[in-house]
Order: sequence, then C-alpha cells, then structure tokens
Amino acid sequence: MPAPLLPAGSPRLGLGLAALGRPGYINLGHGEDVGQGKGETAMQARASEVLDAAWEGGARYFDAARSYGKAEAFLGAWLRARAHPATVGSKWGYTYTAGWRTDAETHEVKDHSLSTLERQWPETLEALGRAPDVYLIHSATLDTGVLEDRAVLARLAELAASGVRVGLSTSGPRQAGTLRRALEVRVDGVNPFCVVQATWNLLEPSAGEALAEAQGQGWHVVLKEVVANGRLTARGLTGRGDVPPPLAELAAEHHATPDAVALAAALAQPWTDVVLSGATTVEQWKSNLRANGIRPDLARLAHLAQPPQGYWKSRSALPWT
Repeated sequence: MPAPLLPAGSPRLGLGLAALGRPGYINLGHGEDVGQGKGETAMQARASEVLDAAWEGGARYFDAARSYGKAEAFLGAWLRARAHPATVGSKWGYTYTAGWRTDAETHEVKDHSLSTLERQWPETLEALGRAPDVYLIHSATLDTGVLEDRAVLARLAELAASGVRVGLSTSGPRQAGTLRRALEVRVDGVNPFCVVQATWNLLEPSAGEALAEAQGQGWHVVLKEVVANGRLTARGLTGRGDVPPPLAELAAEHHATPDAVALAAALAQPWTDVVLSGATTVEQWKSNLRANGIRPDLARLAHLAQPPQGYWKSRSALPWT
C-alpha cells in the first residue's frame, strides 16, 4: 500500500494548473478571466496569486504537466520562493506547441513514445527544480498502445523504484477500459502504477466503478475537470448561465455557487483521494473552496449524467480562449 498523497488531516481539494500556465485554455470564459494579462510575466504573477490563495485555503496537492505551457516552471518557482512542503504531480506525453498564442491551430501534440518520456522527464526536473511526487502518463488511452509498450513501462518502473509514484491520467469515453487495462500491467511481476487521475463530474461519472476498483487495489485516485471545464459553474452548460436546475437549487440551498456543489459531489465519492480545482482566479478558488463545507444530496444530482460519447463530443467542441 503506497503512502498517503497528503498529510493526515489535510483538505482533499488540490489545485491543477492547466488554466494557469498558458494564455489559452478550453474552460468557459478563460479568456475573460485572464483578460489582457496574457504575457508570461503577468501569467506567472496570476499563477502565484492563485497558488498563494490555494495554500492558505489548505491545498497541499498541486498538479501540472509538460503541455500546460509554463505551469511546471511557475509552480517550481513558487515552491522555491515559499519553501512549502507540497505534494507535486506532473504528466508526460503531450508537448505544448501553441507558442504562447490563444489562436494557435494546434495547442498540444500527443506522443506516448519512449523518446518523449526520456525527453520530458529531465525537462520536468529542471522546470520544477525537483522530482515530482507523482508522475503520470498524460491522457493514456488504449489507442496509443502506451500500456503495451514494454520499453516505456520498464522506464516507468525504474522511476517507481526510485520513489516516484507513477500512474496515468485518463480522458475520453473509454476511461474505464483504459484504467482496467492499467490495473493489469506488470513489469517483472509487479504493477509499477499506483495513481490514476481521471475526469469525473456530474455530467460524466462513467469512470466511477473503475476508479473504485483502483482504490480497492491500493491506488490513489485524483479527480480532474470536476466542474466540466466551466459547464458546472455559474457560466452554465453553454457559457450563458444555463445551470442545470438541480445544481442551481442545491447551490441556493447551501448559499454557495454551482461549482462548489459540483466539487462537493466529487469529494463525497468514497474512493477519492484528491479533487482538483482548475481555478484561473483567486475568486474562483475561494468559490471552489466552499465545497469543503457542503454535503450535497447526490440522489438529486444523479440524472445530470450524460452518455459519455455525447459528453466528450461537446467537450471537444469547446474553443480555446
């Protein structure tokens, strides 16, 4: 059984830097949140402000990736300046290609080959200024064959043997199948993986049973995209404030915002170790933080779930702003 991801008694709400490390992202209203401050210096200052607020609010788990623009470098600089003993997760397998533009034709390129792993691991070490505590295959899928690549698995097993907790993040309508395949991986008779980071939210809860299976086998479970890239916030499913009625009703009853209830629903899952906020601003983080005090009626929210194929089709249509 791996050691806990967080110190005993720590809140389970962490911070992901997908929207903080680059000027463009697919969260609803991201461009509005960032405003005119899209330069690297301004973005780093914003990231530091949100990181400070997150730490003050109890966050002890921080998540980045090679493809999140300068997220690893921003996080590393913040950690060195503050000397905080945080748990840090990062990911390999996507390369940032947008050149700090929001209108780039391609923002990131996926490649799960050994050569990418060997290139990106030292890049992560340099950017963070330390080894990450958790290191994940970024959006592993059955299609890329990464879970069958013996050379990649052997290298990840080496990292696991050195003390890094390795695993995978999942995306897409086949998350459960990918995770179940990962649970079967063996290198010299041992599964090197012990962490999964998956998309789970009230609209897309289909990975839940597989995540419970992973937790039952001693894995750590980290949840991402819990507010569905802004669709489970006050901006609503289309960015025009059309919040699903049950979510809006529960938010009003708890004197909170829809995002806080959506995050609380994720925190209520018994197999969850960490739930990531994707806040772009201090105000969003503070709104998210209300989740810690909410015990939502999950039965009233259950029918919000969408067929996975439809959910992921809608997600893929979200614009980068």
